[in-house]
Amino acid sequence: MSSNSPKVLIMYASYGDGHYQASKALEASFHHSGITDVVLLDLMAEAHPFLNEMTKFVYMQSFKTIPLIYGWVYNATKDMQPDTSLLSVLNSLGMRKMQQAISSIEPDLIIHTFPQLAMPKLLKKTGLTLPLVNIVTDFDLHGRWVHPDVDRYYVATEDLKTEVVRRGIPAERVLASGIPLKPDFGHVSLAETEQICELEPSKKTILIMAGAFGVMQGIWDICEELLSNENYQVIAVCGRNKELHCKLKQELGRHPHFHLFGYINEVAQLMRLSNCIITKPGGITLSESLVCRLPIFLYRPVPGQELNNALYLERKGIASIASDPGALIEQIDALLRDEERLARIYQEIDNIRKPEAAEIIVKDIIEQWFTPASMLSSSHSLVL
Repeated sequence: MSSNSPKVLIMYASYGDGHYQASKALEASFHHSGITDVVLLDLMAEAHPFLNEMTKFVYMQSFKTIPLIYGWVYNATKDMQPDTSLLSVLNSLGMRKMQQAISSIEPDLIIHTFPQLAMPKLLKKTGLTLPLVNIVTDFDLHGRWVHPDVDRYYVATEDLKTEVVRRGIPAERVLASGIPLKPDFGHVSLAETEQICELEPSKKTILIMAGAFGVMQGIWDICEELLSNENYQVIAVCGRNKELHCKLKQELGRHPHFHLFGYINEVAQLMRLSNCIITKPGGITLSESLVCRLPIFLYRPVPGQELNNALYLERKGIASIASDPGALIEQIDALLRDEERLARIYQEIDNIRKPEAAEIIVKDIIEQWFTPASMLSSSHSLVL
């Protein structure tokens, strides 16, 4: 390990966009802290490109065609132990590529923002000593994240920390940091928000986010229902779903109170303009909504980690879940007319939101491994 320039390897996966966004947030925070030698690796894409594309396709299609099967598989394997045969096979994928990457990059620390844990097995095989860090990017915990040889866990909430500890990880190795977002997310000026779109001040603004790949179902119906109410204006974000974008533009684009976007980086600005959000319950979008203090409405969450995320925030009194446009509009109407309930929701959001998660994680990592004393105590050599 070089005392002058520590090297960090962040491993992610391209299933959805959240793992990559969390990785980029950490990279930016490391750079801000003076650690510039940071490498991002999509292990499955590099090691098994065909298998990666096939599983990505199945993953994305599962949201549209077989969500109940996906949810059943997720929940049936949720309490898997690290030594089970299935998990051992899954964690073996990409080991050769991982070994090549370690030899080439020579990192001082490895971060997982996706639970593809090839490293513990590789460490035992090679004799290499490297700190391993897991950053759980949901409000729910799956067994794939938990391994006794991971040195530190960063999780969304104190409740999730309790769950990790319940599964046998010492409490001192788990920090309820929040889910990392890019630095200064949400810290945008009024001038920056006003440049995004022109809104009518007298109307409530509803933000609809379909996810990075535009997979939330029923958006057209929701937009039509909302725009029929003279009290509302709608901002819709379609992500990379060009078909959805074209359909909404064709059918609703001329409506004076409808504002349409594709994939956009200025999410914080849109959130700051809005009174509430309708979204799919991915960990990153939920964290962004909490940071921006937005009441959350979750429409037809897919069984699995997203439904579990939704149920968690519903239990906290922060989110509402709906399965049809009519019920969704009723929930929004009721909340936006109830100032006392809104105040309670803002208080609950303030109890759980962690706007500085990326900075907290990086600061803790530096203190654990990259201060002079910690670097001396954890020095290692590559044995590959």
